Amino acid sequence: MAIAAATVIVPLGILFFISGLFVNHIQAVCFVLIRPLSKKTYRKINRVVAELLWLQLVWLVDWWAGVKINVFADNESFSLMGKEHALLLPNHRSDIDWLVGWVLAQRSGCLGSSIAVMKKSSKFLPVIGWSMWFSEYLFLERSWAKDENTIKAGLQRLRDYPQPFWLALFVEGTRFTQAKLVAAQEYATSQGLPIPRNVLIPRTKGFVSAVSHMRSFVPAIYDITVAIPKSSPSPTMLRLFKGQSSVVHVHIKRHLMKELPEMDEAVAQWCKDLFVEKDKLLDKHIAEDTFSDQPLQDIGRPAKPLLVVCSWACIVGYGALKFLQQSSLLSSWRGIALSAFILAIVTFLMQILILFTQSERSTPAKVAAGKPRMTGRVQQQ
Repeated sequence: MAIAAATVIVPLGILFFISGLFVNHIQAVCFVLIRPLSKKTYRKINRVVAELLWLQLVWLVDWWAGVKINVFADNESFSLMGKEHALLLPNHRSDIDWLVGWVLAQRSGCLGSSIAVMKKSSKFLPVIGWSMWFSEYLFLERSWAKDENTIKAGLQRLRDYPQPFWLALFVEGTRFTQAKLVAAQEYATSQGLPIPRNVLIPRTKGFVSAVSHMRSFVPAIYDITVAIPKSSPSPTMLRLFKGQSSVVHVHIKRHLMKELPEMDEAVAQWCKDLFVEKDKLLDKHIAEDTFSDQPLQDIGRPAKPLLVVCSWACIVGYGALKFLQQSSLLSSWRGIALSAFILAIVTFLMQILILFTQSERSTPAKVAAGKPRMTGRVQQQ
């Protein structure tokens, strides 16, 4: 991490981790004392508490880096966002797709009840991973034999969720890179399948399970397509911390859950066909540099994330000042050494967070082996 970047990242990291540990502590207390008595009350409290942490990252996107997110959706679908349970099917295009989702959830009023299916290692990330665990994120090992029961149990728990929630499912299984695209194209060629150009081949078992268990209480599926305009650099966590802006285009199409087929194989094929259409939509975006089939919606830039960050900065700053005055921490070499050690730990943790989000370091999805077949359809993985 460059020195110039560290001078910005470390103060932000200190604010994030100190406030985050406070949030985690409240979540843990509520989990132990309130959840056994009333899961509904726990969820309502946790929704508010988790937002106090997650809004800092929304502020990072909105106010610090000034990332411009253009949302393309029809008026009816846009008006329903945040007012109903929904299963989200995004492509995994950039390093901060999950943050873009949080921004959209915040605008729709359901940031604290946004959930995602993530790899198991995510829950061990200090502060942010712990907050996700308390918020009922689903963490998988990317092995269906191990994950099947985890998914079923996690989805069943959502049946009595008291507020509208979003569940994001990245069916490509990993973030998009050119190397992974080449591997997907080689596999598709060997199987006689449609050759992907802008997406990876979807892994449909998790989606089929989600539809099977959520069909009765989740009314809609949001087909979300993320694209980066040609004139904009791809957003990364490092660019966000440096305050460097980007532009992200998001296309949203709402599907009714009740319109999906009943049979599992047909549901899997529906997902595969969806990604074939998503691939074509991205081709069109590359040609036109926009999503011209849907109107552009105004999502604004609310002041709430800014107010939350300013409040945290005042609280943490005042607490740190009082602590330094009472402890005389910087009046001795031992105290200075301890302070330097704490800064080093924060720098290390921020480096982990940045590296964890980089698509080049994400784990490739395993492709199931199979005999070639010339059906023109995507094989379920």
